[in-house]
Amino acid sequence: MATLKRKADSAAAELASPPPKAPRGSEALAESPSLAGEGSEPVACVHDVSYPEGYDPSAPATHLLNGVGGAEGAGPAKTFPFQLDPFQAEAIRCLDNGESVMVSAHTSAGKTVVALYAIAMSLRNQQRVIYTSPIKALSNQKYREFKEEFSDVGLMTGDVTIEPNASCLVMTTEIWRSMQYKGSEVMREVAWIIFDEVHYMRDRERGVVWEESIVMAPKNSRFVFLSATVPNAKEFADWVAKVHKQPCHIVYTDYRPTPLQHYVFPSGGDGLYLVVDEKSKFREDSFQKGLNALVPASENDKKRENGKWQKGLLTGKPSEDSDIFKMVKMIIQRQYDPVILFSFSKRECEFLAMQMAKMDLNDDDEKANIETIFWSAMDLLSDDDKKLPQVSNMLPLLKRGIGVHHSGLLPILKEVIEILFQEGLIKMSGRAGRRGIDQRGICILMVDEKMEPSTAKMILKGSADSLNSAFHLSYNMLLNQIRCEDGDPEKLLRHSFYQFQADRALPDLEKQVKELELERNSMIIEEEENLKSYYDLLQQYKNLKKDVRDIVHSPKYVLPFLQPGRLARVQYSTDEQSTFSIDENITWGVTINFEKVKTHSEDRRPEDSDYTVDVLTRCSVSKDKSGKKTMKIIPLKDRGEPVVISLPLSQIDGLSSIRMHIPKDLLPVEARENTLRKVDEVISRFAKDGIPLLDPEEDMKVQSSSFRKASRRIEALESLFEKHDVHNSPHIKQKLKVLHAKQELSTKIKAIKRTMRSSTALAFKDELKARKRVLRRLGYITSEDVVEVKGKVACEISSADELTLTELMFSGTLKDATVEQMVALLSCFVWQEKLQDAPKPREELDLLFFQLQETARRVANLQLDCKIQIDVESFVNSFRPDIMEAVYSWAKGSKFYQIMEMTQVFEGSLIRAIRRLEEVLQQLILASKSIGETQLEAKLEEAVSKIKRDIVFAASLYL
Repeated sequence: MATLKRKADSAAAELASPPPKAPRGSEALAESPSLAGEGSEPVACVHDVSYPEGYDPSAPATHLLNGVGGAEGAGPAKTFPFQLDPFQAEAIRCLDNGESVMVSAHTSAGKTVVALYAIAMSLRNQQRVIYTSPIKALSNQKYREFKEEFSDVGLMTGDVTIEPNASCLVMTTEIWRSMQYKGSEVMREVAWIIFDEVHYMRDRERGVVWEESIVMAPKNSRFVFLSATVPNAKEFADWVAKVHKQPCHIVYTDYRPTPLQHYVFPSGGDGLYLVVDEKSKFREDSFQKGLNALVPASENDKKRENGKWQKGLLTGKPSEDSDIFKMVKMIIQRQYDPVILFSFSKRECEFLAMQMAKMDLNDDDEKANIETIFWSAMDLLSDDDKKLPQVSNMLPLLKRGIGVHHSGLLPILKEVIEILFQEGLIKMSGRAGRRGIDQRGICILMVDEKMEPSTAKMILKGSADSLNSAFHLSYNMLLNQIRCEDGDPEKLLRHSFYQFQADRALPDLEKQVKELELERNSMIIEEEENLKSYYDLLQQYKNLKKDVRDIVHSPKYVLPFLQPGRLARVQYSTDEQSTFSIDENITWGVTINFEKVKTHSEDRRPEDSDYTVDVLTRCSVSKDKSGKKTMKIIPLKDRGEPVVISLPLSQIDGLSSIRMHIPKDLLPVEARENTLRKVDEVISRFAKDGIPLLDPEEDMKVQSSSFRKASRRIEALESLFEKHDVHNSPHIKQKLKVLHAKQELSTKIKAIKRTMRSSTALAFKDELKARKRVLRRLGYITSEDVVEVKGKVACEISSADELTLTELMFSGTLKDATVEQMVALLSCFVWQEKLQDAPKPREELDLLFFQLQETARRVANLQLDCKIQIDVESFVNSFRPDIMEAVYSWAKGSKFYQIMEMTQVFEGSLIRAIRRLEEVLQQLILASKSIGETQLEAKLEEAVSKIKRDIVFAASLYL
């Protein structure tokens, strides 16, 4: 890949409109007036360009002759009423040259300026331009914004289609992908494609849509990629240049028009500590001071009335003593507002907003404006919907200048809150520093004792994540590729960003293998072959001992013996490599207490619960820079402190039949030290035969054939150790350490070689074969790769699991159910949140759900048989019946407030699910039409008419 690097400084900012086109070629670019000279200001942006192999940058560009860029001698396609930043001017220069560009810059840096210029240029040249975004709501906003600027704009989101023949079409990336697969006329007319928020490509579920869309884009089109800052933007541009055989520029800037300052607010404290200044310098001393000012939760609780700490935030009765209230009050007093508070819980967002309701940040005129805007928006709703608690509770908050914004809000409320913020009527929402208004932006991280200093530091100092491919194969993609006239799944895989990154990683992997092999081969060990067999026996021995320990120390056997005072054998780790003596890293301690650990897994049975055991033993105690103590168990004879330490049950190696008397109060160090001295005396007394242990079968009544089998195998191995040639070999322990290190290196080498094999061959080749096998077994394609009737149906389904839904449709389940039952059943495909105590659906719906589960299980098992890696039970459990009752009632005609009384789900979450459900129904309508199923098509149309009403489908305020 040939590259050309250039830099642009703040001189380019003087250009309020795009500069004249720069000549092509590296020498001419080096003379560009936008380049910084010696001793100039710091670079504001980096301009780089990737060329495809064999490309000659000095040759005349054919795309300019075709009128893709700026017309020769013509002025700029658009001017702006402000000075352009260097990165904007550089990106626009690329567009005028008719070449693709990736703009990587912070949110709010002004990337939309580049999109606006690309649209203006396309419209001037009478060409079609596509603008794609990841989210429907963002597409709606951009449609409104572009429509005000240019009249020839249309919108396509699946929910809404407005002026589909317009020259500028705004759409979601999924719609654009669908148009490409269907060979839409629009494809042939597109000159420019704008991919906004292209960093979504790393999204685990939806990222693949971006890769498909880019790979399949029309040959002669040019691209504008807008992305948050990603350190590997150059790699992305190299990929685009390779796939589309055209230059792709990168204009990268981490410049913020409004600089940021990061502060730490320690819980229980009453001050801010500046830890990252506006020049991005991390202040270690200030960070440590902030951590030292932390007030432990136990002390904090004493200050609070009816409050308790949970995940670092206060829950319970709203209190003016709470850290958040104090902090916001200080922010308002210092006039740092507007401010946005982030919480990862929707309920906590609302709770915190209620806490802030003691403040009033708006005057009477602002309150009147808010009420007018709010009710003119809510007039779209029915009288019943206007009475929804979320609607009625929000207005008093908004009038005080406080807003709430999360995914569980009604979409119409989210939009009215966005509009109120844009009008400056909400003081509790905003970005970090408003350009041209604020001198700086301020970020405050609330830290409590549960947050590790390293985590806090990573949040404050952390660099941007790389843009890595999340490409994966889906049956829908595969079927559409097979069905397309020039479709080729292997070509798509070969051209994917995933494959590009895998190929690019190969030289590094080869280098790693050579280095590791060199290191491994330099390890010369005497009697290596003999030593290997001894090492293998030790590994078997250790594994068997662990198996026995796991059985004996399962709660049902061990809990009755964890009484205070019982001596316990404890495992500890050392800084050195693990040694290989039969009983290694073992010390003794005294059991003090045990307790059950709360686990988050719902799949575990009560008898499998985890327990921790408090043991008094010897520890080395040290403090890190932040003053946090770390404790390490050490042998009793070593120098250290007597400490009661909480250990997982798995770290207890054995229990003695001996119990000691322990003092009631172990707080004084002397009491703990005296107790450990008595343990030493017991060890001395039993030095000859060792401290007696509880017998698993006789004392603990362990009744398990697995235990007996493992015990017999351990005895056999112990006799083999005695007879082994190297058992008494000098320096055996050191030799085993070296051998262990050598074995570890061999394991590493094998793993890297496996990765290399999967990269060198086509990364997904085996999976592609396996998925085709599944499609043939299910009758979706023939052995000659011709798409059958079932395959045509699955081609249309992209918003739900295509195989399970197609199988359900062909089993007659959808035909046999009533319209309302069918809609309720389909809700299981779109609901992914996990609800606690969700009501069980009524009998007829439960029966349908059982049929769905059986179909899903059959589909999953067939995939497993065809060598697809899939967890059958997880797949079956991914279909959830939680909102079946609510959706059934909605389809029956219930009011929205009535169905909200049936479920704990947030209003916005339920609306989003029903809208996704309508998407699935529309896809099934197209599928039914494609195979001539007119009866089912009519039934699905009826289902759409039953659910598409009222607040759930209220029109966007942006349209």
